[in-house]
Amino acid sequence: MKNYPEWQDLNFEIEKENPFSSKYVTTDGDIFYVEPIFYTMLSSFREHHPTKIPEILEEMQRVVKKNHKVVFTGNFEHPLTTVSDDFVILEIFDITDRLNIYVEDKSRGSDYGD
Repeated sequence: MKNYPEWQDLNFEIEKENPFSSKYVTTDGDIFYVEPIFYTMLSSFREHHPTKIPEILEEMQRVVKKNHKVVFTGNFEHPLTTVSDDFVILEIFDITDRLNIYVEDKSRGSDYGD
């Protein structure tokens, strides 16, 4: 778990039951977690779309304010963070797709078939 610079102004809490996730509490009492894989993917967007990061962070903030309890995960089906059922679990693409911000997947197989 790490206190990421994007959320330095928020209350950062350490939880033994979620050793890999960074937990933040807003001044309104809303709670969100950022998993390492989510942050890595956010960093990838920073490399490809540096001017869009404020927009992405603003959308994350809007989602937290609306839902009050959010986990930003790398894998919706298998989040690292253990939370109650009232948490909304989102991947980076749930945020960026709403904003029409995309990173092209270049990890596909070769075009040089047999």
